[in-house]
Amino acid sequence: QVQLVETGGGLVQAGGSLRLSCTASGSIVVVNAMGWYRQAPGKGREERRDLVASIGSSGTTTYADSVKGRFTISRDNAKNTVYLQMNSLKPEDTAVYYCNLRALIPKSSWGQGTQVTVSS
Repeated sequence: QVQLVETGGGLVQAGGSLRLSCTASGSIVVVNAMGWYRQAPGKGREERRDLVASIGSSGTTTYADSVKGRFTISRDNAKNTVYLQMNSLKPEDTAVYYCNLRALIPKSSWGQGTQVTVSS
């Protein structure tokens, strides 16, 4: 069984910063990528989570256009931990942020989610 534990969410004013962390543990074989998705208020289905950023095992990163230049994803492979540094936060960044792991085993696993609220 795989567990993803997310920390770092909270309430911040527009223009502020937050740093999310996610550590994966359990029976994991060959991690391919880790990433962050978010689900804005009112969206209730897993398939409506939007990619925020992802990082592959070689360090290749992908960002949603809406966060480029403001968010930075990084990863500690030895600790199976992924970070998301979020700067210049906007009210539209308000969402539940979910950590995702893709590996040989398991193919995909999700964290429980952490709330990020940006006040205007």
